[in-house]
Amino acid sequence: MRGVVVITGIMAAGKSTVAQALAEALPRAAHVRGDVFRRMIVSGREDYVPGADVEAEAQLRLRYRLAAATADAYAEAGFTAVVQDVVLGEQLTAYVDLFRSRPLHVVVLVPSPEAVAEREAGRAKTGYGVWTVADLDAGLREATPRLGLWLDTTRLTVGETVEAILAGRERARVR
Repeated sequence: MRGVVVITGIMAAGKSTVAQALAEALPRAAHVRGDVFRRMIVSGREDYVPGADVEAEAQLRLRYRLAAATADAYAEAGFTAVVQDVVLGEQLTAYVDLFRSRPLHVVVLVPSPEAVAEREAGRAKTGYGVWTVADLDAGLREATPRLGLWLDTTRLTVGETVEAILAGRERARVR
């Protein structure tokens, strides 16, 4: 895979782990973690939550623009940029439009809500606060455009998920 690979899904879907493993499987790749740009805001940060205000939405869009620009810079330098972040609903279409690099691939990780809840319970960091697994899963499945390759990773290992992404690269390609 060349260009940019966007990996999305709800929190605890395995985006970070899969993105890192995919980048490691490629000969020349960079892993761009979208959440890094949120954490760079030292003061005045407004996290995106249900019913978010204008500032929280503006900061989310800034995070997305910075991730896309960073991925494009890596791709222009000859690296495959593997970008991971939570991008759901109609925001996915707008997010995809931010990338200039071609080819552009989108992979959506869609494990069952039960698997996500189990993964969330077993990890040190907690992504869910005001959000629930059920709410985010419904938002993903019901409101997110069917762009790219959608993978049910409920029963897949990280290695099997990477293999499925590589095998499905043409289905993942959106541009």
